[in-house]
Amino acid sequence: MDIKEILAKCDHTLLKQESTWEEVRTILDDAKKYHTASVCISPCFIKRAKEYAGDEVALCTVIGFPNGTHTTASKVYETEDAVKNGADEIDMVINIGELKAGRDEYVLDEIKQIRQACPGKILKVIIETCLLTDDEKIRMCDIVTRSGADYIKTSTGFSTNGATFEDVELFAKHVGEGVKIKAAGGISSIEDAERFIELGASRLGTSRIVKIVKEQGLWGDQDK
Repeated sequence: MDIKEILAKCDHTLLKQESTWEEVRTILDDAKKYHTASVCISPCFIKRAKEYAGDEVALCTVIGFPNGTHTTASKVYETEDAVKNGADEIDMVINIGELKAGRDEYVLDEIKQIRQACPGKILKVIIETCLLTDDEKIRMCDIVTRSGADYIKTSTGFSTNGATFEDVELFAKHVGEGVKIKAAGGISSIEDAERFIELGASRLGTSRIVKIVKEQGLWGDQDK
């Protein structure tokens, strides 16, 4: 698979608590140079990122991150604020405890409210697969399909594990028509990225792929 095809599916990600604006500015420059799908950064940086990059880079941010235990009202406010500041894409974390308690309608309603708070923007739903059973993952495929969200996403990258090939395969079998898949967390090689795409992922949340491209000169003459 051509490296440009892989980069075009990458949400170039920087979500560490200690991240600085200078580091965010670097990944914005990388995103422009390597034509990634977006940059995924913390909400506090969105306004400055929009002022710095304009419409040259799609800006993705996270809501209810990383635990998902915020109230629905606070998640809706976060979403509205992010959109006001220039976010193009929203990656929200579900309330995992409510799912485990069997309150599927609560989870569905929350996603729908966030969907309404970001009209015209791409919405991805992070379900944190490493904390779920296969039955819960399948239920989330149905919930995301009914919610109107654009993507189901594996992981925050802040829990006990990230994306696995098995989970992307499971999503591909159970999501409804029109729902895309984002694999995120622990994608550390070009080979892994290719495999996730082959299994059905349309987006990859990763901080590593651009770094590999830069270190190995995989962009060719354009990288000089």
